[in-house]
Amino acid sequence: SFSLTEVKVFTKRLKRKTDLSSIIKTMRTVLNSNSKVTVLQSNLRAVINQGFLDVPGNLFQVESRKPRELQNGLELKCLNDLVSLLAPSTDIRFLLNCVSSNIQTFIIQPSRSKEEFRKWALDFQLRWNFLLNAVGKVITLNYADSFG
Repeated sequence: SFSLTEVKVFTKRLKRKTDLSSIIKTMRTVLNSNSKVTVLQSNLRAVINQGFLDVPGNLFQVESRKPRELQNGLELKCLNDLVSLLAPSTDIRFLLNCVSSNIQTFIIQPSRSKEEFRKWALDFQLRWNFLLNAVGKVITLNYADSFG
């Protein structure tokens, strides 16, 4: 018989796979439209370049960053790399490989121990999620053309 923990883990994995599948279908629709890609790129660049993310208490304010964070700025690099790669009919695997390559270069390879890797990986995941939520919030609150 299966333990309740195994069932919960399986259910979470299945849900993530379903969520990812929905996101990919949505992205394919966006990436197949030149105008949608152009608007999305423009909105994302405006959010990044015009400092909409520099609000008090924000993890991305340069003044408050730790030396490790200043060294790589991985979450912002990943986002900028993705924005620069956006083009009509871009293969989603190409975008995922871009993020994977940055993670390999800036988190996996430099890690000197299992504990250091865990710390950096968890830190990146937290900052990446925070960044994506902040970007989504700014785009939503400013009624950007790519909203919805």
